[in-house]
Amino acid sequence: MSPLGARNVPDMAAARRERNVVGSMIRSGGAVLVGLTAAAVLIVGVEVFSSIFHPFPPGVDPTDYEVCKAHVARYPAWVLILAALGWGLTAFVSVWLATRLGSRRHRAHGISVGAILLSLAVMNMSMLPYPGWFWVLNLVVFPLGIFCGAHLGGRQPSSCDPKVGT
Repeated sequence: MSPLGARNVPDMAAARRERNVVGSMIRSGGAVLVGLTAAAVLIVGVEVFSSIFHPFPPGVDPTDYEVCKAHVARYPAWVLILAALGWGLTAFVSVWLATRLGSRRHRAHGISVGAILLSLAVMNMSMLPYPGWFWVLNLVVFPLGIFCGAHLGGRQPSSCDPKVGT
């Protein structure tokens, strides 16, 4: 403290920086959580769609792993195509949202959401007998959705940025 009772200016700046770091961390974590929550809601929507157009046969136990494998093996191609497009749209929306809400609209927020979703999709596809073309379609659509969501949700350069116009 100075003799006049005012706080030391460097101490105030350090406290402000610390608050900004903590606030940025909370915002970043919240953005990823919101992105993952949006993805969960959208994935449920895709699954509801597929269950309407390709329901389980009556009298079977949908929690039985072997029944699920047989059910997936009988999916019509058009349902799988729409499901893959729905998964890609889910990746785009959730990555865009996480990037947009993240601290400084940094693309890392969305890319982390996209990486989690892509790993879960690969795990899902590896557990169930999806056709090879479905794998290829998802491994094209997912990264495309992640890239577009992160790019469009990220910070856009303004005319005040030093790199613009050079």
